[in-house]
Amino acid sequence: MIDFPAFMKNPKNHINPKEQNTQDIEGYFYKGADGSQMAFWTCHADRVSKKHSHEFDEYMVCVCGQYTVIMNGKEYVLNPGDELFIPKGMEQWGRCIAGTRTIHAFGGKRFQKD
Repeated sequence: MIDFPAFMKNPKNHINPKEQNTQDIEGYFYKGADGSQMAFWTCHADRVSKKHSHEFDEYMVCVCGQYTVIMNGKEYVLNPGDELFIPKGMEQWGRCIAGTRTIHAFGGKRFQKD
């Protein structure tokens, strides 16, 4: 596959660019019954995210492309199928190459849209 299926990209679930830590990426999210959220991101060009942290744990998996996460001064290069757990409060940032798709699960409310 070269893209997420259309049903995962419903405009009602589109992530507002103001809530993204990486400019010019495409994202959609879903909310769990417990308030946790999942996001599906597509990077159409090489990008760098700004430093940030969350008040909840984060899990991510690289579906395709390559995403490099930097935390605690160490780089974690994620290729397709690679996973990473990011503990709450951990300052992080990263870079992705064009064509990268990732899935993130957040242990809390990452996006404000209801």
